[in-house]
Amino acid sequence: MTGSMKVAVMNGIGKMGFETRPIPVPKDDEVLVKLEYVGICGSDLHYYENGRIGDYIVKPPFVLGHEPGGTVVEIGKNVKHLQVGDRVALEPGKTCGQCEFCRTGKYNLCPDVVFFATPPVDGVFQEYVAHEAGLCFKLPENVDTMEGALIEPLAVGFHAAMQGDAKMGQTAVVTGSGCIGLVTMMALKALGVSDVYVVDIMDKRLDKAMELGASAVINGKEKNTVEEIMKLTDGRGCDLVIDTSGTEICVKQGMEMLVKGGTLVLVGYSASGNMNLPTSLICDKEITVKSVFRYRHIYPMAIKAVAEGKVNLKGIVTNIFNLDDIQNAMDKSVHDKADIVKSVVKIS
Repeated sequence: MTGSMKVAVMNGIGKMGFETRPIPVPKDDEVLVKLEYVGICGSDLHYYENGRIGDYIVKPPFVLGHEPGGTVVEIGKNVKHLQVGDRVALEPGKTCGQCEFCRTGKYNLCPDVVFFATPPVDGVFQEYVAHEAGLCFKLPENVDTMEGALIEPLAVGFHAAMQGDAKMGQTAVVTGSGCIGLVTMMALKALGVSDVYVVDIMDKRLDKAMELGASAVINGKEKNTVEEIMKLTDGRGCDLVIDTSGTEICVKQGMEMLVKGGTLVLVGYSASGNMNLPTSLICDKEITVKSVFRYRHIYPMAIKAVAEGKVNLKGIVTNIFNLDDIQNAMDKSVHDKADIVKSVVKIS
């Protein structure tokens, strides 16, 4: 396919614009995807507000967006498992395949990963992308491309749940009910966890958590979270805490509400990059602390969970913006966090 496409670019902190670029040509092992929906992630907003995340620094013009879903419009000559017209979810990170992490299956830890919207690699707020076919997952008939775009954050939620060894019969608490907190809650429920309680300080997000299946919610600004969890569990505490808030107070409270031998999974990044945690409590209760960096081997399972109705991905979407409205989309997502849970950009 020849021609040009519209690309939304970040021209500086808080500044979006557009460029016209050639439609990419897929390599032999790639497919060309006409993008239809791309989710706005917290990392996109962080780059937009601050121009960097740690050592990853935006050099404008830069393309944000790494949660894509779309339709295959062209295939490379070596591609056998996809056809033109297939709707797909795109896993955004291409790894080297040769390092010790790739060879042992922990490819998300590959030091040479090329990941959409992680500087200097452009993202996909654009009309087309050429992507490795092995990272494009065909969607069942009953899963649309908006849901396909949201498989990426759902993969984080499933990876967090699996890092915590979530299983039927357990009681879990998710701290933070933004997008990642909500998909984590739904992943836990899909894996059979009996009771999942959600903690936040924003009522609209807590309402959304209840709507999507939380067993109960707690506003941590209004109530003592630990005391409430103890009441809900008849004084026992919970088996698993997954923190998506990245706040020190939530992590500490999570340790207090865990049963002895329980597990804490860290998903959210703290603003400072550091936390002061009670190591004596960790030792006394023999708490297992695990962490999450993106995901691995999750897309097929996540897609199946959506197809089988175990996860309501569309339920997390509160706002849909057109690509032409990208400046407003980013600004509202930054400044209206109390009301916007998840924004999605409609590309076409």
